[in-house]
Amino acid sequence: MATPYYKMYINGKFVDTDSGKNITVISPNDESVLGTVPSATVEETREAIDAATEAEKTWHRVPAPTRGMYLHKLAEEIRKDPEPWIKNLQVEQGKIRSLAETEVNFTADYFDYMAAAGRTYKGEVIQSDNKDETILLKRMPIGVIAGILPWNFPFFLIARKMGPALVTGNTIVLKPSSDTPIGALEFAKLCDKVGIPAGVVNFVTGPGSVVGNELSKNPKIGMASLTGSVGAGKRIMSAAAEHVGEVSLELGGNAPAVVCDDADLDEAVTDIINSRFDNNGELCNNVQRVYVQENVADEFMKKLTAAVKKITVGDTVKNPKIGMGPLINKGALEKVDSQVKQAVKEGAKVVTGGKPVDGKGFFYEPTILTNVKQDGSAIQDEIFGPVLPVMTFKTLKEAVDMCNDSTMGLTSGIFTKSLDRAAYAINEIQAGETYVNRNYFEAMQGYHAGVKESGIGGSDGMHGILECTDTKVVYIQRHPDNI
Repeated sequence: MATPYYKMYINGKFVDTDSGKNITVISPNDESVLGTVPSATVEETREAIDAATEAEKTWHRVPAPTRGMYLHKLAEEIRKDPEPWIKNLQVEQGKIRSLAETEVNFTADYFDYMAAAGRTYKGEVIQSDNKDETILLKRMPIGVIAGILPWNFPFFLIARKMGPALVTGNTIVLKPSSDTPIGALEFAKLCDKVGIPAGVVNFVTGPGSVVGNELSKNPKIGMASLTGSVGAGKRIMSAAAEHVGEVSLELGGNAPAVVCDDADLDEAVTDIINSRFDNNGELCNNVQRVYVQENVADEFMKKLTAAVKKITVGDTVKNPKIGMGPLINKGALEKVDSQVKQAVKEGAKVVTGGKPVDGKGFFYEPTILTNVKQDGSAIQDEIFGPVLPVMTFKTLKEAVDMCNDSTMGLTSGIFTKSLDRAAYAINEIQAGETYVNRNYFEAMQGYHAGVKESGIGGSDGMHGILECTDTKVVYIQRHPDNI
């Protein structure tokens, strides 16, 4: 059986590459070859940018509600037959069945949410110092937006980048991750099917050093929007600075969770496990370090350890009820393993897990580490995998200080029955989000943004929609004598 080959989508056409190079896509479940995609050249990336630039000249004149209707149509198409999208997430990214279903359904809902913004996003009327003058603040499209996608939520992030961009009158060039490009190129077929005008949406596959770099430095790109690593974000900022381009960056997380002695420990354990081991531990906003008050630490650890030991690991396609799937690739597996080994060298104790699973696929055991130190690598470095370091604290102030002792600040959380303790954490933890007594999963109507090295700008809700606009202030002087 021939290996499937998927084409890029540029200016309304499915195209090959002149590079003569392809990217082979491997399933993290069993290391089988799923297909190949083009490895685009700089020139082909520029073709997509040029197509988007030309299309934006007419797209921004289309009424916003009409632009939104295309997003509604995409949502309808996803719901007609969600199964292929669910199956692709399981096969291509290693997502467990239940989470794949959630991602696909959430993506359809997200397109509908963003489509509705075509009638709700707005500017302002500003009071004037002058007689007979009206001052308006209009929300204008930025122009062409580059959406550089991650591999951990490869389907939903299409909607997160594309939805607000299109409804506000921008066009977009999307670069899928080279680990998960197949679903994106299949989605391009839906864009074509619903009749989105040529050039408004483009999908270009290839390495970040070629495609991503051009999308960052090309002066025709109004904003480069990345979800990825801190290192990748810094490179994009540097490249965009050459033409003073806007950037929107969602980067690392290393999120803390504080468990107080008055918390419902069963609830805390459940929510922390769901947050840490969700998506196989590969999620920037899930719990990555725990601080538990020392007088309940023993009880908490017993409950946590027992629950983690029950998590099943394996092929997400062969067993749809499996609890956790593989890491995305061999490199990710090796990195997590090396980080755990380094933590052990520094004195950490492996309570459970702590090593790769034998056999095909990129599986790592759900792992708990104790006896870690605040300045140790297990706490200071983000571990993008199913590893959970646990420390203790005496006072809440001490815990919050440890939460803030990080270069990152995306999400955070506290488990407590005390309103005073919750309020203190909400006000003092340096993070874009704080969850109180719940798992770490944001709402589409919220605003997902970080501080420090976790990024610039944000997504979701009305604030995320307005991220895709520039402001234009208009001064209108009336002349009553002309009436």
